[in-house]
Amino acid sequence: MPIEVRLCTLEEIVGLRGEYRIEMGCQIIHDSIHSRPGWTQEYAVVLEGAVVGYGSVAVSGPWRERPALYEFFVTRSQWGKLFTMFEALLSESGVAVVETQTNDRLLTAMLHTYCSEIHAEAVVFEDEFATLHRPAEAEIRAARGEDAEAIRRWELDEGASWVLTSNGIVAGAGDILCHYNPPYGDVYMKIAEPFRRRGLGAYLVQELKAICRARGKFPAARCHVNNVASRRTLQSAGFVPCANLVVGEVRPKDW
Repeated sequence: MPIEVRLCTLEEIVGLRGEYRIEMGCQIIHDSIHSRPGWTQEYAVVLEGAVVGYGSVAVSGPWRERPALYEFFVTRSQWGKLFTMFEALLSESGVAVVETQTNDRLLTAMLHTYCSEIHAEAVVFEDEFATLHRPAEAEIRAARGEDAEAIRRWELDEGASWVLTSNGIVAGAGDILCHYNPPYGDVYMKIAEPFRRRGLGAYLVQELKAICRARGKFPAARCHVNNVASRRTLQSAGFVPCANLVVGEVRPKDW
C-alpha cells in the first residue's frame, strides 16, 4: 500500500512522541510548542492503515510567516522507507523551511539531503563537569521585591527567580526554565554591563546548575552562535557544546 501523510491531532501521535523523546535522550529545544494551542500542525505518516511516524510543523510565534518542519519520527521497523516518507511529508505539508538540532540525527540527515542555504543559529550545551568558582564578595540568593528597581536599571530579566550580588549590589539575575522535555532544565542568566569580565557569569551559571540538579533536573543551556561571551561563560561553568540548532531552505522539488 502507498504511504499516506495526513493532518492529525497531537493525541493521535502522543505515543510516538514518547518514543521520540526516548530516542533523543537529551533536551529537546522545541518540545513545549506541541502543547501551545495553534502553534503547531501535526502530520501522521500512515502505512497499511497504521500510523508509523509523524512530522510536526511550527506555524505560530517566530514561525508565523514561515512555517518550519521541526520534528520527524518514524518507528525503527520502517526505517527502510525513510526518504519516501519524508518526501511525502514535504509534499503534504508544503513547508519551505526545516529546523532541527543536530543531535536529532534523523531530521538532521533529512535537512542536509533536501535543503540548501543551511546555517546554524544557536549552540546547544549539556552539563559535563563541576566547577568551583567563588568570586570574592559575590553571593547568589532568591530575588526579592526590593530588587525590582536594580533589575530594571540593569535591564535584567524581571521574571528571574535568582539574583547575584557583588558587595551587596544586584549585579546579575538568572533562572531555570522547566517547560522543556523532562527532566531537563534550561539555565539562563545575564550580568549587568558594569560587572562583566569578573567571572561573575560563570559563578551564576554554576550555582543555577546546582539549583537545577537539586530539583531533580538535568541542566542544559544554549546561546546564539555569534555570542562569544556566552559561549565562554557556559564552558567556564562546566557546559560543553553538544549540538547546533540549524535551519535550511527546502530545495525546489528535484527528488
